[in-house]
Amino acid sequence: MTSLSPLLKQATPVVVDHAHGSWIHGTDGRDYLDFTTGIGVTSTGHCHPKVVEAARDQVGKVIHAQYTTVMHRPLLELTEKLGEVLPAGLDSVFYANSGSEAVEAAIRLARMATGRPNIIVFQGGFHGRTAAASSLTTAGTKFSAGWSPLMSGVHMAPFPYAYRYGWSVEQAVDFALTELDYLLATRTAPDDTAAMLIEPALGDGGYLPTPPAFLEGLRERADAHGIVLIVDEVQAGVGRTGRFWGHQWSSITPDILITAKGIASGFPISAIAASESLMGKGWPGSQGGTYGGNAVAAAAGVATLGVIEEENLVQNALIRGEQLQAGLQQLQEKFGPTERGGIGDVRGLGLMQGIEFSTSDGAPATEIATAVQQATTGHGLLSLTCGPRGNVVRLIPALVVSAEEIDLGLERFGAAVAQVLA
Repeated sequence: MTSLSPLLKQATPVVVDHAHGSWIHGTDGRDYLDFTTGIGVTSTGHCHPKVVEAARDQVGKVIHAQYTTVMHRPLLELTEKLGEVLPAGLDSVFYANSGSEAVEAAIRLARMATGRPNIIVFQGGFHGRTAAASSLTTAGTKFSAGWSPLMSGVHMAPFPYAYRYGWSVEQAVDFALTELDYLLATRTAPDDTAAMLIEPALGDGGYLPTPPAFLEGLRERADAHGIVLIVDEVQAGVGRTGRFWGHQWSSITPDILITAKGIASGFPISAIAASESLMGKGWPGSQGGTYGGNAVAAAAGVATLGVIEEENLVQNALIRGEQLQAGLQQLQEKFGPTERGGIGDVRGLGLMQGIEFSTSDGAPATEIATAVQQATTGHGLLSLTCGPRGNVVRLIPALVVSAEEIDLGLERFGAAVAQVLA
């Protein structure tokens, strides 16, 4: 009998029968409050009626119209809608299927536009699993180990991970910028550096918001040296952090913005956006793909952006995120680090919250985090872990989540922590 690859490990034992909003209804007859949202994908909740209607209508018109062969209306509409929310000046868009593909398209464009070979990434970043994308990923060795050699020309600089260093955010930013300058002086000369690539909040790297001062320091150095600043908004974008784009917590504008995940409520589509002048520096034939900008996914994207605007979901993410973080901080006070382990840090932006489990001496409490994540399922709450040591539990509610659902999620998460630490 054929089966799924044994390398695919499910975070929960749940088999979905159907889902709606913030809820997954399992074949076991139980209802689960979903604080995973397909790893931040179902931004408007499961099966939002307007997204379902748009996709269903499009399926009856045309499913696949390869967009370098014939153009279709949903992609033109999506491009127009994206233009309403993209930062000023990012007026040219290329579409692909996944975040990894979009990351590789961004790197290819930066290298072609500058004529330079090297890329700087930051410790803890996650940018995908394909060949180039995994070469850029430093969120854990599992993403790149076992199939070297990886893509050359990639250099890593420290991320300002204040909790790990035991410093203030300001100290961590000063350190990370100093080390970046040292990297530019010792390993990749500015004239050899095509781009710097960073997430506005680390995803798999531990749900760490990137301090605004650090992003602003990167922007200064990029401008000074003609380096392309690429912001990977695959997970943090589309309202997730309480701003439409995660980098908007700072004053910067990236040269290239990457988006995917929440842009179409679960349909596979991704994009990079840049200025028309920068995009035009790519070489002819360097962009394309059979399934990029799929008509049904694009129609779902148009509907998603409409729902986010009509239902004021970015503001809801901000308010509900503050509610969620406040509740988690109360749990931190109750279940703080001990010799065995407890909640050492609570951080995040909007509906992208991370709970780091550590011991009283600051060591990662991976077994505790794993046990808590597993226990939440038993309490009817779906969660995930992340971080290089696997000691961070991440909570990613849909942007449509209600105050009552946040309270219920906190209650269930607290019960899981209490069960594990009992």
